[in-house]
Amino acid sequence: MNTAMTSKGGASFWLIAPIVAMAAFMEVLDISIANVALQHIAGSLSAGQDEATWVLTSYLVANAIVLPITGWLSSVVGRKRLFLTCIGLFGVASLLCGAAPTLGALVFFRALQGLAGGGLQPIAQAILSDAAPPAKRGMAFAMYGIAVVFAPAIGPTLGGWITDHYSWRWVFLINIPVSIILIMAAGSIVRDPEYLNAQREKRRQQGFRVDGIGFALLALGLGAMQVVLDRGQQNDWMASPFILVTTLVSAISLVCFVIWELGEKDPIVDIRLLGIRNFAISFVLMFALGFVLLATTLLIPQFTQTLLGYTATAAGLVISPGGFVLLLCMPFIGRLVSIMDPRVMVAIGFTIGGIAMLHMTTLYTGVDQHTIALYRIYQSLGLAFLFVPINTISMSSVPPGPRIGNASALVNLARNLGGSFGTSLVTALLARRAQYHQSVLVAHLTPHDPVYQGALDQASQLYAQQGMDPTQSAQAAIQTVGNALQQQSTMLAYLDNFKILGLIFLSLIPLAFLLRRVRASGHAAAAH
Repeated sequence: MNTAMTSKGGASFWLIAPIVAMAAFMEVLDISIANVALQHIAGSLSAGQDEATWVLTSYLVANAIVLPITGWLSSVVGRKRLFLTCIGLFGVASLLCGAAPTLGALVFFRALQGLAGGGLQPIAQAILSDAAPPAKRGMAFAMYGIAVVFAPAIGPTLGGWITDHYSWRWVFLINIPVSIILIMAAGSIVRDPEYLNAQREKRRQQGFRVDGIGFALLALGLGAMQVVLDRGQQNDWMASPFILVTTLVSAISLVCFVIWELGEKDPIVDIRLLGIRNFAISFVLMFALGFVLLATTLLIPQFTQTLLGYTATAAGLVISPGGFVLLLCMPFIGRLVSIMDPRVMVAIGFTIGGIAMLHMTTLYTGVDQHTIALYRIYQSLGLAFLFVPINTISMSSVPPGPRIGNASALVNLARNLGGSFGTSLVTALLARRAQYHQSVLVAHLTPHDPVYQGALDQASQLYAQQGMDPTQSAQAAIQTVGNALQQQSTMLAYLDNFKILGLIFLSLIPLAFLLRRVRASGHAAAAH
C-alpha cells in the first residue's frame, strides 16, 4: 500500500513520521498543559476558579466537534491543505490566547484553538498510516503513540514549570515557534495520496455538498456531552437543571445523528465502520485506554497534592517517569507488533495495567515519591503494550483508501471521549466515595469507642504539654482527630478509584481474543 505520499523506501517515512507526530504532540499537550495554570489564570484575569475552568471546557467542546469530521474534511479540501491550515490556525489561536486581556476573550480564543487542533490528531495518524509500508505500520503507530500518550504524561510537569518560572501566558505562546517550524517542514515533504486526490476530484465534478444536518446534530450532541462531562461534578450532576437538560439534548442529538448518518449516501462521519468487527472492538478498547490513561493522569497528581502536600511541579514529576518509559518502550513495541500476535499483546497490556492499578491500592499517606513513581512506571508498561497493537488492529481492518481518514478520526474520538469520561467519572467517584467512607468512620467516633477515646486522650495530653488549658487541648484534640478522619476518608476514596480502574482493565482481556487475527503484513485475516 504505497501512495504518492511516500516512496518505496523507508527514508520518506522516517522523515515524515517525526514531523506529523510533533503536530499531534503539540495539540494533545495543550489539553493537559493548561490545567495546572488555572489558578494563575483566574488570579491574573480577576476571575473565580469555577469560571476559569471554562478555559478547559471550551477547548474540549470545540475539539470534540471537529475531531470526528476530519476524514470528510480531508476528502473535500485535501489532507495536506487541511493539515497545514490546522497548524497555522492553532498557532494564531495560541498567540491570541497568550495575549487575551480578559477571561471571556481567553475562553473564546481557546475554543478557536480547539477547533483548529481537533483535526491534527486524526490527520497525523492517517498520514502515518498511508506513509508507512505494511512492515513499518507498527513503527508508524509507535511514533504516533509517543506523541499522544507521552504528551499527557509530561503536560502537568511542563505546564507547572512554565507557570512557576515565567507566566501562564507562555503555556500558549510556546506553540507559536513550533507551529511555524511544522508548517515549513510539513509543507515541503507531506503529499496527499493518489486515492485522496481522486476522491476530491470526484467530489468537485459531482458538485460540493455538505451534510449540514449531520454536522449540526454531531456538533450539538458531542458539544453538549463534553459540557456535561466537564461541568457535571461542579453542578451536582442531575440535581442541576442545566446538566439535566444538556444531557437530554446530547442523548437525543446523538441518537438522531446515528439514524441520519446511516441513511446518508455521503455521511460526514462514516459510522458504518463500526460494523467491522475488529474496528468496533478496537474502538471500545481505545475508549478504555483513553479512560484509564487520563483518569490516572488526573488522580495521581491530585493524590500527591491533596494528601502529601506536593507542589504542582513536584506532582507532575511523579508521573513523568512513566511517560519516559512509554517513550523508550514504544519503538520496541512498534517492532514487536509485526512479529507477535497483536491480540496477545493487547491481553498482556490489559493484564499488566490492571494488576498495576490494583497494586496502587496499597498506597498510604506516608508513601514516598520514589514509590509512587515506580507504580506509575509499572502501569505505563501496560499502556505501552496497548496503544500500538490496538491502532494496528483497528487500521488494518479498514481497506486501504478513502476510509482510512474516517477510521483515524473515529479511533481518536474514542480515545478522547474515553479520557473525558474517565476524568469525569473518577472526579465524581472521588467525592462520593470520600463522603461514604467519612460516614462509615464517623460512626465509630463515639464516647464508647476505646480507640477514639485513646486518640483523643493522647492528642489532648500532647496539646496540654504545649501549654494549652484543658478546654483548649480538648477542642484541639477533637479537631486533630477530625482532620485525620477526613484524610483517611479521602485516602480510601483514591484507593477505591484505583481498584475500579484496575478491574475495568482486567475485565477487557476477553475482548482481545474476540478480535480476528491480524497478519504481520498488517491486514486482518479473512476468518478467525
